[in-house]
Amino acid sequence: MQNNADKQSDGITWVSAQSLIQLRMQANQLPLDSKRIHAKQGGAYLSSFKGRGMEFDESRIYQAGDDIRNMDWKVTARSNTPYTKVFREERERPILLWLDLNPSMMFATRNKFKAVIAAEVASLIAWSAAKNNDRVGGLIFSANQHTELRPRRGKKAALDFIGRCCKHSAWSDETNSTGSTTEDKNHLGAISRLRKVTHPGSLIFMISDFRDMDEKAFSHIANLSRNNDIIFIKITDPIESDLPVAGSYKLTDGDNELQLQTTDKKSRSHYHQKYLKSHQQIEKFCRQYRIHLIPISTADDTFGALKAGLGIRGNSAQYRALKR
Repeated sequence: MQNNADKQSDGITWVSAQSLIQLRMQANQLPLDSKRIHAKQGGAYLSSFKGRGMEFDESRIYQAGDDIRNMDWKVTARSNTPYTKVFREERERPILLWLDLNPSMMFATRNKFKAVIAAEVASLIAWSAAKNNDRVGGLIFSANQHTELRPRRGKKAALDFIGRCCKHSAWSDETNSTGSTTEDKNHLGAISRLRKVTHPGSLIFMISDFRDMDEKAFSHIANLSRNNDIIFIKITDPIESDLPVAGSYKLTDGDNELQLQTTDKKSRSHYHQKYLKSHQQIEKFCRQYRIHLIPISTADDTFGALKAGLGIRGNSAQYRALKR
């Protein structure tokens, strides 16, 4: 039986199945489909990624990067402004959730652990997929445990994902290594497993802080992106980008303590520049391989940040095309 301290930390340093199940109502505002598509069989998904559908949707003003083969010459001639045709396709596609519960995710300086936010994001997407009758599965991994879930439909699939997530050893495993080399291998192994279970045409949400990933790991992701659509959801804490104002700060993992000194302005600047370089490398990689990047901070409202990242405004049930 859980004690009061455990219950108070639910949603902060760990997450219960009950709290993730309660996200189901919020997920109704996070559709992965469009009102314009009505499929009776399988999942209805508005393709806004690679390739083009067989059905004309609309004409809009030409944007840099649009395929010139889709130019709407009639509208262009009438308006003297370049217009392009936008197509849509209705198709069923598996949704895969790649959820990182490595030691670096068990951290925050405010609000809740990055791992808790990651679990909430994954659960919101799982519930949305279930509502849309899409098949949902994925991979939940840490230093000591990899859990694979075969894509399935419906409420049971979402509940199975939530149950496996909450029972994962990462939430209580004190033997997890915090070494960067170990985490790098975890990422590489998890990506290799993901490649084996992914069928072409899948939509993959990779939810992580993407720390300590080497070129080989990113090479695997680049290969995945050739036949699948990938969304990076990068979870960060403010202290990872900027050290706090000059002072002395205590950090703890519950057992060990570290005193952080931030009095040196030059060191704070160097720290920030190092983060910027790492983040810009990820941004460049995402642009190169047409991967949509959604940053979410522990200081953010998780649901609001996810909606904004997917281009969903207010309570609208329309899923807008992701902008590259």
